Amino acid sequence: MYSEKTLIDEIKELGSQNADVFSVLENKSIFISGATGLIGNTLIKTIVTNVPSAKIIAFVRDENKVKKMFQNYEQNILFVTGDIREPVVFDGHVDYIIHAASETSSKAFVEAPVSIIEIALNGTKNMLDFAKQKNVQGFVYLSSMEIYGTPPNDDKIFESHGTDLDTMNVRSSYSEGKRLCETLCAAYACQFQVPAKVIRLTQTFGPGVQYNDGRVFADFSRCAIENRDIVLHTKGDTKRSYLYTLDAASAILTVLAKGKPAEAYNAANEDTYCSIYEMAQLVAQKIAQGKIQVKVEETDISSFGYAKTLHMNLDTSKLKKLGWQAKTNLSEMFSKTIESMTSLG
Repeated sequence: MYSEKTLIDEIKELGSQNADVFSVLENKSIFISGATGLIGNTLIKTIVTNVPSAKIIAFVRDENKVKKMFQNYEQNILFVTGDIREPVVFDGHVDYIIHAASETSSKAFVEAPVSIIEIALNGTKNMLDFAKQKNVQGFVYLSSMEIYGTPPNDDKIFESHGTDLDTMNVRSSYSEGKRLCETLCAAYACQFQVPAKVIRLTQTFGPGVQYNDGRVFADFSRCAIENRDIVLHTKGDTKRSYLYTLDAASAILTVLAKGKPAEAYNAANEDTYCSIYEMAQLVAQKIAQGKIQVKVEETDISSFGYAKTLHMNLDTSKLKKLGWQAKTNLSEMFSKTIESMTSLG
């Protein structure tokens, strides 16, 4: 069974493999928004475990919630409460900022698009203003593969790739918000010399995923746990690559330590590139050992907030040139996620 100790052992191994990256953070103060999210949570535990001299400033809305989450790590974390849509107030010293706060619910993209844009734009501007005020050494904005729109084929997607996003499609509230925030990062780097860098993450999962998470990997995991057939509401033709949470953490910290300001970096495990249908079959046959089946029952998905069918084959050579490498394959991602969902709740 997956336990907190198992996670810490993985984190320590990650630290030994990326010693040059973690050495940059020694005796530094790192301000992290979105601390209670899957990636923010993983980042904080990764830094605290591997760099005891580092000081984490976790920017959160609910201090009680976050203290429970980090009850074994509190000696290295300072909790600062606030709303990302308002100017950030903190009097202490800050060396680095990681802006990880974001709404990730596809349903919210179509049900509350104004809020999605507001959180993205105001939140990122406030964080960049804060970075300017603190004269930080590095700033990383967590963007998304969704800024590329809906690529139609399996061609590799480099950071210079364009987009076919429809500004009149309400679901674009998320992806267009991310695109504008990236431009804000470039603008602050140019006009105010804020060392802002962007990392474009593919869909990321691993230990810490909540049992009721609404994304496809969590749905497939629940089906395996509960011995339920996987029911697809589309043919599952969409193809993308995936990324393990700890691989994402090492990617983010690599960009923070080694990336160039006003540059963007794709982050994905290229070896995981597959269709939704293929991923469902992997879970049914390999993870659930054939005890469940994959069924296709097509229905109207317009209210779900799903993206159109796409082929998101991210190229990560730019990030690899900084010394980064994904370590965990798709089967391992599911095995560890499912163990975590059943043992950690």
